[in-house]
Amino acid sequence: MTSINNIKLPLEQVYRWEKAKADEIYLTQPMGNGVVQEYTWNRAVGEARRMASYLKSLDLPPKSNVGLLSKNCAHWIMADLAIWMAGHVSVPLYPTLNSDTVSYILDHSEAKVLFVGKLDDWDTMKPGVPDDMPCISFPLSPENDFPTWDNLVAENAPLQEDIVRDADELATLVYTSGSTGKPKGVMISFGSLGIAASGSSTAMEIHANDRMLSYLPLAHVFERFVVEQASIHSGFQVFFAEDLNTFVEDLRRARPTFFVSVPRLWSKFQLGVFKKMPPEKLERLLRIPFVSKIMKKKILTGLGLEHCRLAASGSAPLSEDIIAWYRDLGLEMLEGYGMSENFAYSHITLPGRSRVGYVGEPLPGVEQRISEIGEIEVKSPATMMGYYKDEQKTKESFTEDGFLLTGDKGEIDEEGRLKITGRIKEIFKTSKGKYVAPAPIENRIVSHNAVEMVCVAGAECPQPHALIQLSEEAMPKRNDPEFRKSLDESLSAVMAEVNNSVDPHEALQFMVVVKDVWGMDNDFLTPTMKIKRNIVEDVYKPHIDGWYASKQKIIWE
Repeated sequence: MTSINNIKLPLEQVYRWEKAKADEIYLTQPMGNGVVQEYTWNRAVGEARRMASYLKSLDLPPKSNVGLLSKNCAHWIMADLAIWMAGHVSVPLYPTLNSDTVSYILDHSEAKVLFVGKLDDWDTMKPGVPDDMPCISFPLSPENDFPTWDNLVAENAPLQEDIVRDADELATLVYTSGSTGKPKGVMISFGSLGIAASGSSTAMEIHANDRMLSYLPLAHVFERFVVEQASIHSGFQVFFAEDLNTFVEDLRRARPTFFVSVPRLWSKFQLGVFKKMPPEKLERLLRIPFVSKIMKKKILTGLGLEHCRLAASGSAPLSEDIIAWYRDLGLEMLEGYGMSENFAYSHITLPGRSRVGYVGEPLPGVEQRISEIGEIEVKSPATMMGYYKDEQKTKESFTEDGFLLTGDKGEIDEEGRLKITGRIKEIFKTSKGKYVAPAPIENRIVSHNAVEMVCVAGAECPQPHALIQLSEEAMPKRNDPEFRKSLDESLSAVMAEVNNSVDPHEALQFMVVVKDVWGMDNDFLTPTMKIKRNIVEDVYKPHIDGWYASKQKIIWE
């Protein structure tokens, strides 16, 4: 692994491409109504230089924290570069936060300025922004009276010098999604950014001719790592999505060679294919050699993935059936594992070395081990400097010899591939005194095509139970008697299959099809779409006794 003393740091690479690829397209941004704006490396870095000049003119204290609140767009990356060029630290905020969390992060980070960009719900966030905070508006931002990016860029001369930040300097504060309390500010250095980009590009053979579509939140380390930092390191083109309604069109525009998504979208893509052709008929056609080749190419082309040599899924487990389905189409489906605390530079499934149910092997320079209690411990060269303003929490997060305590349980196979078997804190004890790990059970249930999310619970209950949220496609049919009857039968079969595969104390007593939609707006999910178990369990707690007393196997709330 490249040492921290000779890695290519982000700003150094930016200046390199500014000259070497001056007239080549770096960022492709849909502006709405069919208009697409393209930014060459020279223009993108040039606008960042001009914005850096403006930030320097504000005479902020050196290394001030500057907030960045926007959905993914070209200006997100340009603003990040400008903040660094001006000698400051970027503080991304998820574009789906409520005003209280916005207020907490801006206050805790002591942010001096805030970039406001492309947002769907600015009105609910705006009360969290102090009235006296200087703000800068991106071109795609909601209506506001802040100074605009375009005007400031036009009014300020570009920063002439090539400002380079040291490897051990703080580059960004990444606030965790807050699934267990207040978000924590993870301090990531420029060295960590450079190491993560270099190591992943080497491991996955990412190069300047690749193309990626950016739509998962750049405020999350995974997208920041594999899109922003990898593109800065390798010099490839990045496309952005306009919105969910144009997503397939955006994907077809990009024709990515490397595409990263989440289980929810991979499942939607599959269901979209099945709507056009029933799975039974498709399966028959795929068994005919000549027809199979044509069908596979047609499906991938329809999704905009015909040039995709690597595809990855993250944030939550992807069902084994869906992984197998995509791999059968010829799409190399990878999974990965990482945390905010190591800038997601931890594990990845490498082409040709995948094993279903495993998240891959350590990236270059990463060490792994399993503790006596079954916890995954990782030492990564991209590990955080610590938690902002919290030395005690930082100390508690590491072993004495410097391994990060992940909080995840896992197993390592004979070839060094890692399997996640649950969260240490999620394991609960039934009233019989037996411990249950919910994650493996949930992973079996979520593969059902009518199931969107699952939460297995049952602390201090005689047996575990499963709470199920229906998929977007299944929810409208919730009150259809025929649909209910059919789903009762298929869920009963799934439950029987699960119960036959686990120890008796882990067997589910019943499944509940809930009527709620678990989302970020009602606080069931974090900004990274992870279930807040404490919230889910608290909401349904009043019904638990009645459900256990009913003796039903499948219960409709």
